[in-house]
Amino acid sequence: MARCTAPVEGHRSSSAAAACPACRGSWGRSRSYGGYDSFGGPSYSLSSYTSSNNVGGGRSSGGSKNSTKPRWSRASSTIIYTSEQVRTLTPIRENIERRSSVPELRDVFLCHAWDDRKEAAKELHDQLEAAGVSAWFSEKDVLLGSTLLREIDKGLAKSRVGIVLVTPSLLRRVQGEGIADKELSALLARDLLVPIVHGTTYEALRDVSPLLGSRSGLNTAEDTMAAIAAKIAELVTL
Repeated sequence: MARCTAPVEGHRSSSAAAACPACRGSWGRSRSYGGYDSFGGPSYSLSSYTSSNNVGGGRSSGGSKNSTKPRWSRASSTIIYTSEQVRTLTPIRENIERRSSVPELRDVFLCHAWDDRKEAAKELHDQLEAAGVSAWFSEKDVLLGSTLLREIDKGLAKSRVGIVLVTPSLLRRVQGEGIADKELSALLARDLLVPIVHGTTYEALRDVSPLLGSRSGLNTAEDTMAAIAAKIAELVTL
């Protein structure tokens, strides 16, 4: 019977193991079929390791980008939210529920820059209406000549929630009117205001209005107008 040379010569290389009269036949099989290698431990393939670490369909870590479902979303709903969006919208939903007994409320008040009334704001308004959301919109409901802050306050008083469409045009208007004051602070504290960023960034908003920029919301860089309208529709439906 052939004797193993490992005690004397070792098997630390493939050539040493292959030269051993006792082990050279089994060495190749153990490396190929997932048995034990020459160091005495089990050999694993990359595919078996990946599979064992994904038992149960585990997903890779994605932070706040992982999709989730808020409690107010219907069981049949196919609308996808990020974890950050759910965290942002949850306190607003709670306030909507608390105000459910107030009669004759519109679903949303849409605040926007005057320059956006024919384009982005109208697109969002039309998508909201198509999703079954009753929207307070300046082109239909707000008298000209009122200040932005006054219209926000007035609209929120008659609506379940306020939406601020944040565009480059709105940022210019915000700079000119000093929107970040006590009145806006009170509105944000009531959790009735959802910023929707379009054609700009939250970083740019924070540069102009740190108060409003401190509140996250929705973003057309992540969702289409139609998807945002669908999320708002779920948010305000009681």
